[in-house]
Amino acid sequence: MNTTEIFLIAMAIIFSVPWLIWRLGRTDYFAPLVVVQILTGIALGPGMLGAVFPDYYRFIFNPSVVQSLNGVAWWAVMLFVWIAGIELDLRQAWAHRRESGITAGLALSVPLVFGSAVGLIMLGQDGWLGAQALSWQFVLGIGMSCAVTALPILILFMEKMAILRQPLGQRILRYASLDDIAIWGVLALILMDWQRVGKQLIFLLAFAALSWGLRRLMQVVTERDRWTIGLIWLAVCSFGADWCGLHFMVGAFLAGVVMDAEWFDQEQMDLLRHHVLMVLMPVFFLSTGLRTQWGVGGAAVFAVAAALLVAAVSGKLLGTHLAGRWLGWQKGEAGLIGWLLQTKALIMIIFANVLLDKQIITSDTFTALLLMAVASTMLTVPVVTPRLAQLKALLAKQA
Repeated sequence: MNTTEIFLIAMAIIFSVPWLIWRLGRTDYFAPLVVVQILTGIALGPGMLGAVFPDYYRFIFNPSVVQSLNGVAWWAVMLFVWIAGIELDLRQAWAHRRESGITAGLALSVPLVFGSAVGLIMLGQDGWLGAQALSWQFVLGIGMSCAVTALPILILFMEKMAILRQPLGQRILRYASLDDIAIWGVLALILMDWQRVGKQLIFLLAFAALSWGLRRLMQVVTERDRWTIGLIWLAVCSFGADWCGLHFMVGAFLAGVVMDAEWFDQEQMDLLRHHVLMVLMPVFFLSTGLRTQWGVGGAAVFAVAAALLVAAVSGKLLGTHLAGRWLGWQKGEAGLIGWLLQTKALIMIIFANVLLDKQIITSDTFTALLLMAVASTMLTVPVVTPRLAQLKALLAKQA
């Protein structure tokens, strides 16, 4: 078979296998389709399919096919991160800056500290530290991976629970939005290359100047033209960030942050996010799974993943409970908010992909982080659903 035919076989597998598992297994309550796609990517990777059926693995996922899949995956994740940047509503966070700042700060800093402590322990063992990493980069990267909230998945979950447009849902979005900004800021710090600081300074200055021009341009063109200009802007910013050493995903996020959601029809933006998740992101999940490794041993990877999960979940819950005490929240709110904010999949996986690309972590560390992200996301709906029912009942009694 030629490369095109094998590529199409791979695409058929990517879209059919997770969908069949999700549909026939009725996993949506504890594992939505996006989680099943991530798990399928891991199963199709070298650590599982490659170990059990190495000949089939090498035939389907040969270097030419993998390179083609990576190209699709790069564009998919750039679009996804760009949309996430556009949808950040920092004006609402500023309007409620005291409450949002306290909650977001504690919800980020506590799991960051807990995760960094696990990272320090991992430093003392072989197989976890990337070839190009400094110790502080590795520890901070692990800590921030535990502190990440997956804003797009959080939106998906709150839509399903019918709280997205309610006051509680909007509060949670404000907290997650501030943490999202901090996450990408820390990533930029981790990736700061002092040998290429001149290039990075040029990029930032050019980005600031071009952003000013873009905003003026967007105010005078039609909405139809805004979509095309926005995609060109996405490609240019991603190129600039990668050229200077910050990584194209950082550029994609910056490209979205400086754009206003009001420039686009909200229904069309929701449809675009939905279609990117349905049409393109499964390829990213598969390419992510192809990067998983178990070189230090499966037991060690699972043990580290469990330690990271405990750090991430307990850190979020402690952080939100501290915020709840400080701000005088209703009984049950802190636990509910903490469990929603600990949702990890997608943004943490993107974050970990960048760390792996820059050789700050190894493939084994990446696998442990991926398992942690999947487990935290699978816990969210089963834990939150009864808590939400209890909170609604309490609020109804008080009314």
